[in-house]
Amino acid sequence: MTLTKRIIPCLDVKNGRVVKGVHFKGLKDAGDPAELAKRYEEDGADEIVFLDITASLDGRGTFLEAVRRTADNVFIPLTVGGGVRTVEDVGKLLNSGADKVSINTRAVEAPELIARASERYGSQCIVVAVDAKRNGAGRWDVFTVSGSYATGLDVEEWCKRVQELGAGELLLTSMDADGTKAGYDLELTRTISESISIPLIASGGAGNVEHIYKVLTSGKADAALAASIFHYGLCSISELKKQLRDRGLAMRL
Repeated sequence: MTLTKRIIPCLDVKNGRVVKGVHFKGLKDAGDPAELAKRYEEDGADEIVFLDITASLDGRGTFLEAVRRTADNVFIPLTVGGGVRTVEDVGKLLNSGADKVSINTRAVEAPELIARASERYGSQCIVVAVDAKRNGAGRWDVFTVSGSYATGLDVEEWCKRVQELGAGELLLTSMDADGTKAGYDLELTRTISESISIPLIASGGAGNVEHIYKVLTSGKADAALAASIFHYGLCSISELKKQLRDRGLAMRL
């Protein structure tokens, strides 16, 4: 059976507004999360990812009101992350309308959170986000706290451990490619995809249809996440999915 590939718009949210930058910096306003999520759903998005990108940096939890407004607006799966520190935080987000919860910084600080959250709510609800940056050794390091802290962890080893702890899905972002619209890091995506068996969402670098086609084929990603090309009207989701389907990929239209 051919598995359907997914197209997932990402809403990076700061102070209740969607923003976008390059390499996690130079953030610019891109709109209201609830309005954008609804627009993307109507255009054929398979899921929505909502990330409160400064929650960990600010030492606070996710803005639940913005999550509720977004969840009330859409009927496709909604993944929410940012500032998740405890199993109770996971429950609050699920109760606020999230279908899945993404954990990044705290997953590294306290890996047992992955196992405990998966046991309580089911692995299908738990997504671990991994921000990866190339190092001089030809590998990638794991970064946390909105990409500001180098953990010293090797990305491939960390992703394997995340799966062992019970995560149901992995959201892998290339910090080197983020916001550049120059294409995904295919080597990174393929390396991690071949190392794990849970679904992999590729993030960072989408600039056109070709980039997304490559990450879903040669990059072996199960889903492609993008932000800039959708926020700024460079490509519609419906047209993107039509072109991908015409090139032989199984897509939900």
